[in-house]
Amino acid sequence: MKATYKRHVLQFKRPSGTSRGILKEKETWFIILKNEAKQGIGECGLLRGLSIDDRPDYEAKLAWVCDNIHLGKETLYKALTEFPSIQMGIEMAFLSLEQSNPFLLFPSAFSTGEDHIPINGLIWMGDQQFMLDQVEEKLAQGFSCIKMKVGAIDFSDEVEILKAIRKRYTADQMVLRVDANGAFGQDALEKLNVLADLDLHSIEQPIPQANWEQMKALCQATPLPIALDEELIGVYTTEDKIALLDRIQPQYIILKPSFIGGFTGAEEWTRLAVERGIDSWVTSALESNIGLNAIAQWAYQQGYKGHQGLGTGSLYTNNIMAPLEIKNGYIHIDKTCQWQAINQLLL
Repeated sequence: MKATYKRHVLQFKRPSGTSRGILKEKETWFIILKNEAKQGIGECGLLRGLSIDDRPDYEAKLAWVCDNIHLGKETLYKALTEFPSIQMGIEMAFLSLEQSNPFLLFPSAFSTGEDHIPINGLIWMGDQQFMLDQVEEKLAQGFSCIKMKVGAIDFSDEVEILKAIRKRYTADQMVLRVDANGAFGQDALEKLNVLADLDLHSIEQPIPQANWEQMKALCQATPLPIALDEELIGVYTTEDKIALLDRIQPQYIILKPSFIGGFTGAEEWTRLAVERGIDSWVTSALESNIGLNAIAQWAYQQGYKGHQGLGTGSLYTNNIMAPLEIKNGYIHIDKTCQWQAINQLLL
C-alpha cells in the first residue's frame, strides 16, 4: 500500500464572519491511499486557529503517517491522539479503500440517494443588513431551521434580527439556533435571558472554553438550552470526557468529528452523553465535500435526530465536485451524478 498527502486551500465565495474574525480561505489536507487497482481518500479537516492540532509539526505528522501506513488504521489512530483531524483522515481513508465505491463509506438510504437529512441554514456575522439578507435567502430556500452566528456586532442589533424572524415565523414553523463561539463574557446569563424570550432552540458555546465552573453555573441557571462545542476540543481521554460532562452537565453537545478524534471519538462522546441524558447533533468543521460527504453518511447511519449542521458544502469557489445537494433545507446525494474528487486531487 502507498500513501500520499495533499494540501488544498478552499476559497470562500464571500468572506464569512465569526466572533473570531473573518474567514476568507480554509486550508485542508487529504490522505490518499493506493492498493493495487483501488484508491481511498480521507480528509484531515484542520481549521487554523481553532483545531487543537493546529501545530507547526502538522505536515511532518502527515508525512510520518504516510511513511508508516503499513502499521494499519488501529495502530496509527492510537498514535495520533493529539492530532484528531488526522485521526479522522485515517479513518476515512481506510474506510474509503475498503469500498467498491470510495465515496460510499456508510451504506444507507442516504448514501444511495433514497433519503435526506434535515440541516440548519447558517447565517454568518456581518452588519445588520448583511445578516438580514442572509436570513431572507435561507427562508426563500425553504429552510425550517436557521443558525445565526452572534457576538461580533452589537447585541441589540442581533436581537432585532431574531425578533424580525420570530414576527414572521413561530417556533413551530422555524427552529432558531444561535452560536456565540465563546463571545459572551460576565453578562452571559443576562444575554441568555433576553434570547430565551425569542423561543430559541439553543445557544452554542456562550462563553470561552475551559471555564468549567462558569459554564456549569450557566447550564444550571440558563432559561435557554446550552450546547457545548469548542468545549470538547482537546479532551482526549474517556476519564476527562466523563469529568467534563459530569461537571458542566450541559443540555446538548455538538459533534465535529474532525475536532474530536474522528468517528470513533464522536461515537464515544455520544455514548457518554446518552448515559447522562444529554442530547447531541452533528456539524461539519468547514470540510470540503470529501469530509462533508463522509460525515453526513455517518450521521445518518448513526441515527442522529433533528437538524444537523451539514450545509457548508456550497461555501467555496473551489470545492471538490460532488453529488451532494441542498434542497428545501435538506442535504441529499444526487444518485444521477458521479464523483470526480480523486481525479481532481491527483492532477
